[in-house]
Order: sequence, then structure tokens, then C-alpha cells
Amino acid sequence: MKLKDLAEQLGLSQTTVSRALNGYPEVSEATRERVSQAALRYGYSANANARRLAIGRVGAIGILMPNDRSDRFGPHTSEFFSGLAERLAHDEMDLLMSPVIDNSEIAAYQRLISSKRVDAMIVTGPTLIDERVAMLIKAKFPFVLHGQTNIDVPHAWLDIDNCGAFRQATTHLLDLGHRRIAMIDGLKGHTFSEHRELGYREALKERGVMVDPRFIVHDRFSDETGFREAQKLLSYTPHPTAILAGSMMTALGVFRAVRSKGYQLGKEVSIIAHDDVFPYLNASNMVPSMTTTRSSIRAAGIRIAEMLVRVLDGEPVEDIHEVWPVELVLRQSSGPPVLSA
Repeated sequence: MKLKDLAEQLGLSQTTVSRALNGYPEVSEATRERVSQAALRYGYSANANARRLAIGRVGAIGILMPNDRSDRFGPHTSEFFSGLAERLAHDEMDLLMSPVIDNSEIAAYQRLISSKRVDAMIVTGPTLIDERVAMLIKAKFPFVLHGQTNIDVPHAWLDIDNCGAFRQATTHLLDLGHRRIAMIDGLKGHTFSEHRELGYREALKERGVMVDPRFIVHDRFSDETGFREAQKLLSYTPHPTAILAGSMMTALGVFRAVRSKGYQLGKEVSIIAHDDVFPYLNASNMVPSMTTTRSSIRAAGIRIAEMLVRVLDGEPVEDIHEVWPVELVLRQSSGPPVLSA
């Protein structure tokens, strides 16, 4: 059935039917419902390209791929993109990945905006004062931020409670009796990493435990980083009896380092990792099973795609922001410190 046929069946103009199907506010709720039901009854499905043309969209969301992908992209990327794609498919929208040339992200964003190839952007890996967000706000270009920044202008964003996650994990270790607790997290300057360090410091301060600056490490998430930095931490006298790892990839390296030093995991050295819930890296199947702070990055991708649709549909961006709580899952890799540690 064509749009013209559906309009004739309803006794409405093609314009009214098109606007009703596309959610225009000037069409009454009763008319929208009537048209929607008729479309289902008669098996009408709007042509995606025609619908985009009618509402002035190209049907694509943009995201940048930096030259040095390890700064903000890694094993987490496929899960995040899978979530985005799963949700965007419902609205027949594409995901356009654009490269960053000469490490100039601002220029890359401006180039993508001027090309008119995307309807909105996804911004990832924000810093405390993120110039990309400031530029997009100034350009009045739709976007959703994955994370937070301190720019005090309304914009759409989704984040997890990174501060609360590391505060809770550190408090758990303190409750077990640990006093020498180290953390190996992401690069300094990124908001999530700054918030996690804040939560770690707050937990120690609440218990009157002094912060040892040697025990705070910021670097890229990788097995190699975890191994190298954990070896360094465990060479100190006295060494940490517990380590917080900012990702499962880092935790794998920490596991290897602890074993290479001859320490028993979960006893002489405890480990807690942040888990983005990878299907190929299950914390409960590790030996010993890994205590984690857990939040699905795939679910975040799905939710950000939903937020993008809301932004494009004209919902006020000051109403589109969420902080997700992070679950602490206790397993075998965290336990009371042994007396000899």
C-alpha cells in the first residue's frame, strides 16, 4: 500500500497521514493513533528514504575514530557499537564512523557537520572541560555525550557512577582489613578516570587512611599495562595488599603480575576490576573468580541511541541525562589480607 492509498482509506490528506506517522506535534494524539492503527491493519510501511526527506534527515549518526584508538577505543568498542547498532536499526538509521586527520578532532567534527552526512553525533571519552562538547553546543548541532564534562550548558549525556563505583570497591577492601590499596585506571584527564580517583580518595579519607601517591596509576587499558604497573607496585616495600583495576583487560595483566611474584590471588593480594560485561571475558569464570564493579557498555550503547532519537525528535536536552548506578559483585579475588602481606 502506498501513502496515497492509506490516506484515501482514512479520508485524510497525504500530508496529514505523513505527519501523523512521523510524530509531528501539530497532529492530534487521536489522529496519530488512528493513522498508526490503520497502517498496521493495511500493512503500510513508509519508505525510509521518503520519510527522511519529509522530516529533513539523512538517517545517519556520526562518531569519530581517532588515529590513536587506544586512548578511547579498545575491546569495549565492539560492545558499545553493537548496542548502538541494535537500537538504531529500529529507526532504520546508520552509524557513520569518520577518521580524525592530523589528530584534530575539532576540525573533524566541523568537517562532518558541514558535510551534512549525519543528523547527530556521539561524543565519547570526555575530559573535564571538553572543547568538543563546547563546539557542538555553540554550533547547535545535536549530540549525546557518553560520559560527563563540567561544561555548565544543557546537553544530553549518559554516564555511570564512576566515583561511587570506586568508593564502594575501596570501602569493601577497607572493610576486609586492607590499608594499602592501589588503583590502576585510565588516562589522567578523562572524566571517568578523575571521578574514579575521587571515589577512591574519598573512601580512604573517610577511614583516616593516608593516600600513597605511588599507589595511583593512570595509563591506557591493556593487559600489558596491568602487568607492568602491577609488577612495579608489588616491588615496593611494603607493597599493596589490594589493587583496583579500571578494566578487565588491565585486570588480566594484574593477575599475571601477582602470580609471577608468587602471591596468592584473593589472599596475599586482592583484586577488584571494573567489568563492562564482555561476552568473551567472564569474570565469574576466571580463577579465582573476579570481584567486579559491573555495568554493561552494550546497554549504554542501546540507551545512547535511544537518547539520540529523543534529541532529534525535539525533546529538551536538559531533560536527557542519566547516571547509572554500578553494581559491586563479590567473588573470590577479594578477601582479608593475610598477616604476612
